[in-house]
Parts: sequence; C-alpha cells; structure tokens
Amino acid sequence: MVDTVFFDLDGTLVDHRSAVWEAIGHIVQAAPNATAPPDELATLWWTLEARHMGEYLAGRCSFAEHHRRRLRSFLPMLGEPVPEDPGLLDSWIAERYITPLEESWRCYPDVQPCLENLKRLPRGPRLAVLTNGDPEQQRAKLARFGLLEYFDAVLTPTELGAAKPVAYATACRWMGTDPAQAVNVGDMLESDVKAAAVAGLTGIWLDRGIDFVTGGPSPIADEAVLRIERLTDLPVHLSPASD
Repeated sequence: MVDTVFFDLDGTLVDHRSAVWEAIGHIVQAAPNATAPPDELATLWWTLEARHMGEYLAGRCSFAEHHRRRLRSFLPMLGEPVPEDPGLLDSWIAERYITPLEESWRCYPDVQPCLENLKRLPRGPRLAVLTNGDPEQQRAKLARFGLLEYFDAVLTPTELGAAKPVAYATACRWMGTDPAQAVNVGDMLESDVKAAAVAGLTGIWLDRGIDFVTGGPSPIADEAVLRIERLTDLPVHLSPASD
C-alpha cells in the first residue's frame, strides 16, 4: 500500500528551466558590452547555476552566497564590473534576475488535475514536496499556483539537513512512513527515480520529453523503470494499491 507520495518540484510541478532561460535571456540581450553572443551567455549562466547550486547543496555556502558566486563569474562575461560589496551583488540578483525569473514561472497544466484526482482516491496517500531548492523560493512557487494546500509538507535541505539522494531516508522518517510504502515522482531519471529506489522507495519517472540539465532529448531508461509522460497518469498507478 502506498502511504506517501513525494513530488520533486522543478521540472515536475513548475517549469524552472524555461523560466531561467527566459529571465537570463532578457539580461543577455540587453547587455551592450557582452563578451560573447547571447546564446553562449545563457548557456554559461545555466552551467554556473548547476556548479554553485551543487556547492550550496554540499553545505559549502549559503543559498545567497551561491548566487553571489555565480554572479562573480558571470558579470565579467556580461561586460560589467564585479562589486566587492556582497549587498550590491544581492541587489543585482534580486532586481535583475529573481524578479523576472518569478514572473516567468509556469506551472505545468497536468499538475493540479493530478493532485485533485489523488485527493479523490479512497484512502489516498499523503502528499509532500521533496526538493533540493531554497525553502522560501520553493514555497513561493507553490503558493503562486495555489498548490500548497495539497501537500502535508514541503521538505528541503533546510528541514532535512541533507539534499537528495541522502534526503530520501530522512524524508520518510519526517513523514513517519516506511520507504517501502513511499513513492517518489520526478523528472530526473537518476536522482529522482534510481536514487529513490536505492533508498527503498518506488521511483516513478515523469518523462516530459526533455533532459532538465542539457535541454536535449530525454535519456533512455530500461524497461524496469516506471515511466509516465503526464502527471495525470499517476493516480492510475497508485489506485490499485489504495483499494
């Protein structure tokens, strides 16, 4: 019986990748002193995000500092000076990046129908978001689209003291469930599905047809992987265990 369903957030509930490309696209297009073409600058920003987000998740810097590190590497390519004052870096991020990023957030159209259907299941599972993102920013995304009410918990490294994949076991303890009775749904085949399975959960791969990291085609999964193309297909996989 499935007791708890964990959902990844970025790439699963909210289209984070497209929002980043839209927000940074406006910045690089309007940079008269840029040292590289706009498409190269956008790719660099995405690469820097992955690198410095990894440092934050490893506990080597704060969430604010991971933004500063990214910006210190990026501003010279943009043809802009790098302020020594961390506060000026924070202001740049807040005003020129975070504001347009938040305006570019989009919720996937299959999310709310899926959550509504799960609510209607007899003895339906508890729902939680399990994300490696910053808790304030991630809750803001969910609140923007009226999704917070569906979840019993929003779990991040701040609450759990660890990021995925270590966080799977901790998240199950937080929710008071056995990993064997938990499902994790996400768009990342390795970190959302295979890593969840190693921790004893059932991983379900939401294949949205794009690799979140590279932007290329989805990876190839073996036949043993539970795969769905739309979140609205999820209740069908759960309802037999809830009867």
